[in-house]
Amino acid sequence: MILRFTLEPADNTRLARLCGSLDVHLRDIEAALGVKITRRDADFRIDGPKKAAERTQGLLESLYERARRPLSAETLQLALVEAKAPADRPAPTPGEDGPLVLRTRRADLSARTPRQHQYLQQILSHDITFGLGPAGTGKTFLAVACAVDALERSTVQRIILTRPAVEAGERLGFLPGDLTQKVDPYLRPLYDALYDLLGFDRVTKAFEKGQLEVAPLAFMRGRTLNHAFVILDEAQNTTPEQMKMFLTRIGFGSRCVVTGDTSQIDLPRGVQSGLIDAEHVLAKVKGIAMTRFTSADVVRHPLVARIVEAYEARAKREGREA
Repeated sequence: MILRFTLEPADNTRLARLCGSLDVHLRDIEAALGVKITRRDADFRIDGPKKAAERTQGLLESLYERARRPLSAETLQLALVEAKAPADRPAPTPGEDGPLVLRTRRADLSARTPRQHQYLQQILSHDITFGLGPAGTGKTFLAVACAVDALERSTVQRIILTRPAVEAGERLGFLPGDLTQKVDPYLRPLYDALYDLLGFDRVTKAFEKGQLEVAPLAFMRGRTLNHAFVILDEAQNTTPEQMKMFLTRIGFGSRCVVTGDTSQIDLPRGVQSGLIDAEHVLAKVKGIAMTRFTSADVVRHPLVARIVEAYEARAKREGREA
């Protein structure tokens, strides 16, 4: 199918921002949506399958409207993720829009793919939610955003972020300092998400008031966590015993999110992952939800999605050969 249209009103500055240097943005759109784009000034021609061509036209018109200001690489990538999302996504049910309006410092925060939308819905409607999938799908960031939203709305009294301190090919003992200082680098991604969503000053004050706690998983043993939003990150590096210990810490008025990527397990050879074990054991337990992300949900650099797809393809081949 061939689509022809003109972007109006004609504005050379907006066109330059839309197309990018040497039309690099158009080439990225072509690669992502599987179409061929040609243009002469503000006149565009799109050649490709009907649905892809229509999505491309809608994307170009949307980006042209946003091009009143410079378009960042992040803006373009997020727009591509949304454009590639299935067009037959079910319409929101009454009240479904609420979870997508989260009280954080990021006014533009929203679900970018159907699975992210499902993930946010499940977090707000279940006591325990699992988010499984590759890097870049927003598992941890969206969970922290929901936690910040719950704290801002006073539905919880504190946020607790934790992850296992498992070395990725390195040795923890060689790091300087006491145990808290040794595990701090492992918790840095959680700090980064908090700073982005709350701001440095708010995070500092929240720590001082006891509203925020970031700790290694080992520190959770023996505790009961009431009226808290608890997030376990990098859960693929827990053992089944650690996972059971963590999940049984949940108290009254609390909500828990467990995130992890089962393709990046750093446990010693022969040790079973607690996340994989929990995925099977808890699959039918009422009150627990699971969202499984794929490379289609990656919202980082487009190359990340292709890397994930390459590894997934190899895993499938090896599975068939086994």
